[in-house]
Amino acid sequence: MVIPIIGLSILLVLTSTSPFSLDSNTGCNSHDWDCSLHLPLWVSETEKAAIEDRLEGWTKDLETSGADIVILASCLKKPLRPLWISQKTVIWINEVPDYDSWDFTPIILVSASSTSGVTQHRTTSEFSWNYIPGAGDDEESWARGLSPNLFWNHAYDLISTGPDVCNQKVADIVEKDRVYRARRGQDAPQITVKPSISERSPCLDPDLSNITISPSDEECGIFWLGSTNLALGSSQIAAERSSNIDCVLNCDQWPISVHHQEAEAYLHLPIVSSKMDRFSLFNNLPSAVNFAKSNLTKGRTLLICCHDGEDISVCVCLAILISLFNDEVSQVSCTPLLGSLDDGKSFSETGITKCEMRRRLVYVCKFAIKARPSSGNLKQVFSFLNSEVAEV
Repeated sequence: MVIPIIGLSILLVLTSTSPFSLDSNTGCNSHDWDCSLHLPLWVSETEKAAIEDRLEGWTKDLETSGADIVILASCLKKPLRPLWISQKTVIWINEVPDYDSWDFTPIILVSASSTSGVTQHRTTSEFSWNYIPGAGDDEESWARGLSPNLFWNHAYDLISTGPDVCNQKVADIVEKDRVYRARRGQDAPQITVKPSISERSPCLDPDLSNITISPSDEECGIFWLGSTNLALGSSQIAAERSSNIDCVLNCDQWPISVHHQEAEAYLHLPIVSSKMDRFSLFNNLPSAVNFAKSNLTKGRTLLICCHDGEDISVCVCLAILISLFNDEVSQVSCTPLLGSLDDGKSFSETGITKCEMRRRLVYVCKFAIKARPSSGNLKQVFSFLNSEVAEV
């Protein structure tokens, strides 16, 4: 139910804060949009009423989060509305109306859940369904080693293969990427996939004799966070392109070779995922913050990296921003903005709340567009910050 709530909260913010706007093409203004809550039929009226009671608070949280709603308002011509598609959904292609005729912008929600396996059966007065905990958000259980980057780099190929050979195509893509990374000394674990009952033919070994490297395979970058002198990236990019950066904080499990001669310019903290160790990040954050503080106060630039530059490094950067930077009030919106480096003085006086931490995370995500911090690591960051306040 998260996406319908987010979508409606965005609409409520747009219609309440944006000036009256008339679309020259449709003749509709945003104040006439349908801003009611749309949920799937199997959600009970009691649950729907409970969601509606909390919408006002969620909308206020979105307004104060620092998210750039103005950009969205400039391109959104129709209200958002979710549509649900499951493995049992039947769609007649010739009966789908033309998109321009719809009075809303659809958000297509595709369920990754399967009706087979261990499920919990739930019922209401009219509907029943099978619920598989974690089926949609735990990609390790169904993605077959296919990362978001690999998927989008091969999206058209995967779609065109069809369901019969899709799994074989995925295995081919994943294995070629693994070999590509292994040949360059990068972390490249073997992916083991448990075959499903529906797979009647054996998965053929992919042909690795002619591996081609496309420009998309090299697509990786360093994301600078405004004027903070902080940057995020993967450990691979740190090893290859850190020569013009003063310091590197490596949060990958494995050390890397960097172009820095001074010992204080490089720190390796082997932090693992929260699924492997629930306290790995928490235990290493004091060293990370102290390393950042000693270098940022000298005006040095700092690159924080991890295996993919999307999770652990983002959480470490978040802890550094909250611990060492203060807030400034926007002269336009009167909302707090990230200020300047103050060595933790502001943090020791004000502490931290979940709302404040969420606002700082939004700031990071504005620049680090590939950021995907896990909830387990974010919880460790929040626990660390609270423990720091308690010590003060």
